[in-house]
Amino acid sequence: MATSLDYIDYVCEQILNVGAIRYKKMFGEYMAYVNEKPLLLVCDNTVFVKMLDPISETMKDAEKGFPYDGAKEHYIFSGDASYW
Repeated sequence: MATSLDYIDYVCEQILNVGAIRYKKMFGEYMAYVNEKPLLLVCDNTVFVKMLDPISETMKDAEKGFPYDGAKEHYIFSGDASYW
C-alpha cells in the first residue's frame, strides 16, 4: 500500500515548527526534507526517521523499524508532535 497524499500532508503539518519542510514522491512513497536535508521516509503511511545523533535522546523511546528491505534501521515516528 502506497502512502496517501493526505497522510504526507498531515505528517508535514506536524513538523512545521522544525524548519522549512518539503517532500518528494519516490516510487510511490515519500521523502520529507527539513531545511533541505532528507530526514523522513514515509512508506505505507508510516513515518521512518533517520537515526541521527542530535535526535537520539529525544527519540530514545521510539519504536524502531526498517522502511524497506535492505534499509538501515530508522525510528518510527508515532505522529505525536511532542517529539519535535
